[in-house]
Order: sequence, then structure tokens, then C-alpha cells
Amino acid sequence: MMDLLVIGAGLSGLMAAVTAARAGLSVRVIAKGLGSLHWTAGTMDVLGYLSSQERHVRRPLEQVQVLADTQPHHPYMLADGALADSLNHFVALSTEIGLPYQGAATSGDNLLLPSPVGAARPTYLAPDAQLAGDLNRTEPMLIVGFDGLRDFYPALIAENLSKQGHAARAAFLPLGLLTGRRDSSTVHLAQALDNPARRERLGGELKKLVEPGERVGLPAIVGLEDHSGAFAELQQQVGAPLFEIPTLPPSVPGIRLFRALRNQLQNMGVRVEIGMEVIGFEAENSQSASDHRSPAIPKLIQWVETETSARPLRHHARYFLLATGGILGGGINSDHTGRIWETIFDLPITIPTDRSQWFRPQFLDPAGQPVFHGGVPVNRQFQPIDDGALVYANLRACGGILAGTDPIREHGLEGIAIATGMAASQSIIRTPKD
Repeated sequence: MMDLLVIGAGLSGLMAAVTAARAGLSVRVIAKGLGSLHWTAGTMDVLGYLSSQERHVRRPLEQVQVLADTQPHHPYMLADGALADSLNHFVALSTEIGLPYQGAATSGDNLLLPSPVGAARPTYLAPDAQLAGDLNRTEPMLIVGFDGLRDFYPALIAENLSKQGHAARAAFLPLGLLTGRRDSSTVHLAQALDNPARRERLGGELKKLVEPGERVGLPAIVGLEDHSGAFAELQQQVGAPLFEIPTLPPSVPGIRLFRALRNQLQNMGVRVEIGMEVIGFEAENSQSASDHRSPAIPKLIQWVETETSARPLRHHARYFLLATGGILGGGINSDHTGRIWETIFDLPITIPTDRSQWFRPQFLDPAGQPVFHGGVPVNRQFQPIDDGALVYANLRACGGILAGTDPIREHGLEGIAIATGMAASQSIIRTPKD
């Protein structure tokens, strides 16, 4: 029997798996589909906005302490001050897997990176290929796109940056420089730029466009398999600072990180299996999942089963970790009747049962929407609880499924994933063995 089964292959689940495997636990990761890394910007947001402030947060690790007074059950509070350490562990891991992440030169400050429409996006850590786009820098920007490329609009980006006081201009190159395909996604183009000959052609054309003192912004397409090497080579050919701007999904920077983490886990002997949808489970001395809240003593999950083309496949483990995400990640679902539920273990959730209370009248209400703020309540060991009582003794939860925050509104999705994924895994590691 394995020690830990992680359910979910997003950032929180992968970080939990790495943490447990490094401690010597036998681990497996299963997931219904690919995690949120495939549709986020590939950066590590920690805290970008507070509801009490209109401007973005400058120093997120300092401002996290503000949450202790206003949101005592925020996942950062449950991690017992381990946020900074977990981020440092991630930075070290990113270098180890060949995809280095860094923060601002001024220690503790958020970076301000251009979004796909040219807005200033606060983030704490970014891959090396995005760092030169920091809007705290003063060099003028040349935003370069490609004729016919979907989901990247250089003129719009440059216009919006200019309106914010940043010197920026746009230029276009023919798509044929990169590929012979007539319709290519950013993933296709990133694969194409793994080819040194294509990079050399692109580098030559970019060198003709760039003016002295400019930095060059490109869509996030500079290599997929050997991104770091490809980016360094292209930047040397152009002779100017380059930076990538994430496009609309699918996210090439997120795909790079997912692949690098998965490869790291596989090298550690951890299988990451996608396409494994959990359709049932069994708890100790229970014939069904419907009666799990009645006993005073928490039960032990014996196994979960996933759907296959034949009979369901059962996965046995000593511990289980739920990292399936919230509503947007598919870990919480709802229907037209107003019913809302956690999709695997039917755990208690803090989202109002009355559908009329899910949303506030204003779509962009500064306080966010209650339906996104709720989730699974846990104790400080990240064990799901129901009115303070454990639901299952050998179950932990982490990441976007946790109650107490709206990580999209706060711009803290990845920080929460890293901090709680590692903390939940460490809770299991510290548990005395039977």
C-alpha cells in the first residue's frame, strides 16, 4: 500500500507530492484532467489586492499579516507563517528543474508585469523569461506580434501601456518566420521555436526592429522543451532584453512548469496519471458515503476508485490529499436546483446553500462574490472538519478548494497552492506511523 495518494495535478497537488516524496513517502498523483497551470500565466501570485485597498499590494509578505485580523481562517493563517519558507523552497526547486523563478530586485516587492491586454499585473515570482517586462523598469518597450496569430494583440497592449505612462510601441512580423502552418496556437509556435534555425531567423528580424535602449516583448512562445536554452540564445541574437507576455489559454509558461514538475516527480519515482476521474470511495466500516457525518469518531478512507473502460480501478493508500481546486477547478460543483457540493467525498463546504446568496448585485463588487470565497473548512493540520469535528482522519485538503479566501480576487492562487500544498504534506509526514 502506498503512503499518499494525491488527487489533483494542479500546483498544490504537485508541490504536495514533491514534498512527501522528498521525505521518503511513496506517492502517486491521479487527476481527472490537467490542473490550473495550463490556464494561468505561469507566475506565482501571492497577494496582489486587498479589499480594503484600491491599489495593488506592494509588499505581499508584509500585507499577509493584515489578513490575520480580517480573515483569521485564511489559508495563509493555517500555514502557520510558513509562506516565506515555502516560496523559498519553490524558488530552489524551480532552479533544480531547469525553469528558474525570481522576484523583484527590491526584496519583498511585487513585480508589475503586463497582462495579455496591457494591464499591470502584480505578481511575486516570475520565470526568468518574464522578468524584463517589469513595469517598474523604465526602458521603453517594443511589443512584437505576428500576422495571423490568435490571442495576442500588440497594438492593444502597447496602447494600454502608453495610457499608463509606459513608453511602448507595437510591430508585427510574418507568421511564416515561425511555421508553415496557417493556423497555429501558441503551443504550436513554442514547439516550432525549439528549432534553432527558426530562432535564428526570428532573432535576425527582431534585431532589425529594435531601437537602442528598448526591451522587446513577445508572446510566450520561445521554446517548450528547452525553453531556458532557447530564450537565452534568442536574447543573445537580438542583443536587447527580451520578455514574454503570457497569452490567453492555453498557457505556454504554465505548461512548461507542469511538465518540469511532472518530470521531477517521475525522476523521484512518483507516477502522475491524468484521466483518472474518482467516482467512488470506501471508508472504514461504512457501506456508503452518505452516513460519514453521523459517527463521533472520524472514519478512515480505505480506497478511492477511478473510472476505466472496464471495471473501476481501486487505489489504496494510508493517506489521501484532496487538491482538486474550487468551483473554477472542478473540485466543487453545482446544478440548476441550487445544490452545491464537493465532488469526491461530499465534504462540508462553507458556500451558502441558498443560491440567492451566492452573488452580490455588483459583478465587480470589491468584496468579491460569496460563492468564490467559500470552500472546504479545515483545521491547522489541513484535515477537513464539520463544525470542528474531523470528517476523515487520513484525509487532507489543500489549494483552491479551501475555504476562507477568494484567491482569484486577491491574486494569491499560486501562493496559496504552494504554501498549503507543502503544509498539508508536512502534516502527513509528521503524523506518527502506526
